[in-house]
Amino acid sequence: MKKTAGLLVACLLAAPAVFAADAAPAANPQFMFVQSAKAASYHDGKLTLKGVAPATVFFSDRPDRIVGHMTTAEFIPFWSQGQDSFLKDNPNASLSVFQANAEPAVVEVTLKNPQLSGADLTYEVTLLSGKVPEQGAEATLFIDIIGMPLTPYSYAGAGRRYYRRY
Repeated sequence: MKKTAGLLVACLLAAPAVFAADAAPAANPQFMFVQSAKAASYHDGKLTLKGVAPATVFFSDRPDRIVGHMTTAEFIPFWSQGQDSFLKDNPNASLSVFQANAEPAVVEVTLKNPQLSGADLTYEVTLLSGKVPEQGAEATLFIDIIGMPLTPYSYAGAGRRYYRRY
């Protein structure tokens, strides 16, 4: 009986340490962003997401599995603010565009210099693979997994903590 009671006490004392280890976030979670729009167009190296959703969704993979959203307008400064801005290392993205009477186009691009004008978001893009249609219907942009600028040490990291709370 004393051995059982001692074992039970030891387990109860050790349990918080086990759960605390699971709750600890990774040092630098990697994030992916998703932007969707009613239509897309491409001309002279510029991709325009027309009727872009007002929210940009972000998420991370294991072990954190952080999910949230921010306004698309709040996403744009990631190219210019903070020590680790996208300006230093432009993110890659996969673009999926639905087309009438054709297979959806899926292309890979590098995104630069975003400009938001009303509900239209324009990026300068460098094509990495595929062919961007000049016009398309619904479009989704999957912005690559990146650790920067959303690290705890950057301007955007402060924003990440805010978005996780609300």
